[in-house]
Amino acid sequence: MRIALILAALLLFGGAASAAQVAGVVVQASGAMSARSASGAVKPLQARSEVESGDTLTTAAGAYALVRFIDNSELTLKPGSTIVIDRFSFDEGKPDADSAAFTLVKGGLRSVSGLLGKRNKEKFALKTPSATIGIRGTTFFLEYLTGKGDFDPSPGLEPGLHVHVGAGGISIVNEAGRFQYDPGQFGFIRNDKTKPVKMFTNPGMRFAPPPSFGEADTLTP
Repeated sequence: MRIALILAALLLFGGAASAAQVAGVVVQASGAMSARSASGAVKPLQARSEVESGDTLTTAAGAYALVRFIDNSELTLKPGSTIVIDRFSFDEGKPDADSAAFTLVKGGLRSVSGLLGKRNKEKFALKTPSATIGIRGTTFFLEYLTGKGDFDPSPGLEPGLHVHVGAGGISIVNEAGRFQYDPGQFGFIRNDKTKPVKMFTNPGMRFAPPPSFGEADTLTP
């Protein structure tokens, strides 16, 4: 009996230790969306579904999705997008433990900083195949086109990373160096070895979620 109790306690402890931290919740989704955990398990998501550190989030054709994280930051994903929550750690009373890292595999998004990004902006990073994005407490848009059957690409955009800063500012880091973008600027980074191109007019980026999302910022070509 004693051995059985010890084994049960160990199993319970192991399950608790391996559970991923809840990073946020899906606020709205206009179509199908799913999450694949670090262990490979796949589950459908809908409004009020929780997302965890380690999840890979995917939106289907026609589906915008708004995810709000526990620090009140937000990511709104475009249709046909895939993003990995590599790591998300936030405790309002422990700012030293802040950590937020994402990887945009393909597609587009709008990011709005929360408390983590405002008090520890150096602990936020969003990676793409072309560059890593850092923030200065901000609202920004990204669109990464693979050139291989991208769904819902903005018209006229070349394969690579397209950026736009709505407020605040972002840094772009790749093998070509570190670069800054300020409010109102657009940019294009072809790959991880090329310098960004800056523009002051929209080259064709599009971000227009359904009116029910209540987004204050939209982009139209």
